[in-house]
Amino acid sequence: MAILYALVARGSVVLAEFTAATTNASAIARQILEKIPGNNDTHVSYSQDRYIFHVKRTDGLTVLCMADESAGRRIPFTFLEDIHQRFVRTYGRAVFSALPYGMNDEFARVLSQQMEYYSSDPNADRINRLKGEMGQVRNVMIENIDKVLERGDRLELLVDKTANMQGNTFRFRKQARRFRNTVWWRNVKLTVALIILLLIIVYVVLAFVCHGITLPSCLK
Repeated sequence: MAILYALVARGSVVLAEFTAATTNASAIARQILEKIPGNNDTHVSYSQDRYIFHVKRTDGLTVLCMADESAGRRIPFTFLEDIHQRFVRTYGRAVFSALPYGMNDEFARVLSQQMEYYSSDPNADRINRLKGEMGQVRNVMIENIDKVLERGDRLELLVDKTANMQGNTFRFRKQARRFRNTVWWRNVKLTVALIILLLIIVYVVLAFVCHGITLPSCLK
């Protein structure tokens, strides 16, 4: 999966999170929440190894995800915008008084579903291209995580490669299934076309035969 981890937080209080791989991204994400300067709305990305932590903070609510660097920025930030809207629409002002992990039981499923969608469904990026790139994403500079964390506090990011392989296998199976369905429908359409053509030929032959039979009687 392109997006491996996501959380929603109020300040440094995590309200919901989900991880699609065996990783310590949760610990690093908490360090980032504590170190992000100021209280203003922000869109920022921090790189570590070949993974990038993308952060969107709006009206005191922070949405964060960790994605493979190959995912770029447009898809992760579109994912964060989607999650932010869903979270606010679902819980409203309750987010400002909720206890830690107060929405996790319910919203972790939403995070999981949307992470899979934005990681594997080509429509996720196609729709965003039609809308045009988000303006704020164009100005997001990717900084090294060392700039937000003290070197002594920094944790090495650990990601289970097996989990990534499983994600790639799932994506391959999904693409293979879609290809088989396409080929099946193509064969069905071809078969129907051949049947229709055969019926037309049979009809024409019968018409000529019947015409040949009735013609002598017409001449009498």
